[in-house]
Amino acid sequence: MTRNPALSLIGWITCCLIAGPAIADNEATASTQSNPTRPSPTRPNIVWIIPDDMSANFSCYGETAIETPNVDALAAGGVQFNRAFVTAPVCSTCRSAFITGMYQTSIGAHHHRSGRGERKIELPASIQLVPKMFQDAGYYTTISGWPNRGKRLGKTDYNFQWDASVYDGTDWSERKPGQPFFAQIQTKGGKMRGKDASGWSRIHEQAEKTLGSRTSEDVVQLPPYYPQHPDLVTDWAAYLDSVRMTDHMVGEVLQRLEDEGIRENTLVLFMTDHGISHARGKQFLYDEGIHVPLVISGPGIQPGTVRNDVVEHIDIAALSLGAAGIEVPTWMQAQDILADDYQPRDAVFAARDRCDETVDHIRSVRTADFKYIRNFLPQRPHLQPCAYKDAKAILIALRQWHDAGKLDAIQELIFRPTRPAEELYDLAADPYEINNLADVPGYQDKLAEMRSRLDRWMEDTGDQGRQMESAAMYDSDMEEYLRKFRKPDGDKAHMRVIESNIALMKKWAAEGK
Repeated sequence: MTRNPALSLIGWITCCLIAGPAIADNEATASTQSNPTRPSPTRPNIVWIIPDDMSANFSCYGETAIETPNVDALAAGGVQFNRAFVTAPVCSTCRSAFITGMYQTSIGAHHHRSGRGERKIELPASIQLVPKMFQDAGYYTTISGWPNRGKRLGKTDYNFQWDASVYDGTDWSERKPGQPFFAQIQTKGGKMRGKDASGWSRIHEQAEKTLGSRTSEDVVQLPPYYPQHPDLVTDWAAYLDSVRMTDHMVGEVLQRLEDEGIRENTLVLFMTDHGISHARGKQFLYDEGIHVPLVISGPGIQPGTVRNDVVEHIDIAALSLGAAGIEVPTWMQAQDILADDYQPRDAVFAARDRCDETVDHIRSVRTADFKYIRNFLPQRPHLQPCAYKDAKAILIALRQWHDAGKLDAIQELIFRPTRPAEELYDLAADPYEINNLADVPGYQDKLAEMRSRLDRWMEDTGDQGRQMESAAMYDSDMEEYLRKFRKPDGDKAHMRVIESNIALMKKWAAEGK
């Protein structure tokens, strides 16, 4: 794809530019087309800031309970994508996708924390990791947490075999003079709030110390599918403080770039790896799980741009390569959404498969106005047993109020013993995805259209999830999952829950559920 190079604002060398206009609303921006084999101090640095477990609860996205001045400023100085979605609503599958620019379902990386045991997952020979492509183009590549604490690499969590040498280090200060850099900064995001009261207190204390205040529970507004249980309200307030702390970290990164005099020549990208970890969020294909913030600022991007077309999180691979003048490989499924000749998508796709010990198989297609979800295992409950999520105080609270009959009809939906095979939501009329229209007569044409879109995508992209994970691979990964709990200091009670869930998964599979 060609890229609109409106980069003269930072004095780029004339021979590296192709004349063109700056971006406008719902159009794409551009960057240089420099030789990818020769490092040049004029090529932009690329910085990815990617927190865990966080939805688009930032002021620029309409959040009113808190203020997020740094992400807001980043958006005001660049482009804000209002409809950005992950293709996988859990860490490892999402990260396996964006680091290759490929759907996790196409490369066999669709099961969460897979290929970790004796049986490994190998990428197709043609697929390269994004940092390797930057390395080959002369960039210095890093991955770290924030703040950077030594030589330990930041979170990767890839589901396949890979070579750590694709990262040159953990800090761009170690690069050669004039060498451009590609830096991934991974932060804890929503995980900062922990899973129970001790974690909630900890993040509140951090917010008070760093920001001078904590988020009050009085400002919390839960989605209608969650009850006003005190633990859910307190947890959400703690989550909002994790958003505020994440915003503060963004400000620190931007300030460092300013202090080093390289901010103007650095493309800064802010995105989360999936939505909030909650009952209908992380691991599921409702918007709470797959809608993420995506804000990009840097050379050639017109400040104050807002995009409302649907984009996928894997696109950060292609747009980053394009910004550096590196040719986007033909095998890559990601698209350079900042390219001058980019043709906006009319739909995005997502997939959920096994998460830890819990087996599932869900696919979705989303347009600007409609969402279609297919549950391939409809005889299983939405809230299948999952040791990781069930240990969270918010899930314990939900189950308690369900057992006590304290949930209303909307809040009870996630406790149904089975699921509809198909779900269809009119997002304009029903943004919380509560009213399933799949059986409503007036929506049968739309249902058929969305069903067909998903079928074509699964076929065209070679969705490997159409075949169930082999028993040998499942057992291999479960052995690795349980290994740390079997150590003398391991949590034996948690281990027994996992073992019980594994047995249940196998029982249901044998019964055809």
